[in-house]
Amino acid sequence: MGFITWIVLGLIVGILAKWIMPGKDGGGFFMTVILGVIGAMVGGYVSTLLGMGTVTGFNLSSILIATVGALIVLFIYNKVRS
Repeated sequence: MGFITWIVLGLIVGILAKWIMPGKDGGGFFMTVILGVIGAMVGGYVSTLLGMGTVTGFNLSSILIATVGALIVLFIYNKVRS
């Protein structure tokens, strides 16, 4: 995937993760994108290790995998910040 695709996917996934796990995160738009991109990478890495697939672009399975990764990253981010 290209750089712009990772940013757009990160934005979508970051928004989904914050919607699923609301709270006082702070950071705004850029932190949402950063957490989403990192989450997509983490989700892709973990799902590849478990043999469940990878993040390959804009399809439903990639968005679900990336969202789970973003939820993991958001959870860790909230624990570290508090």
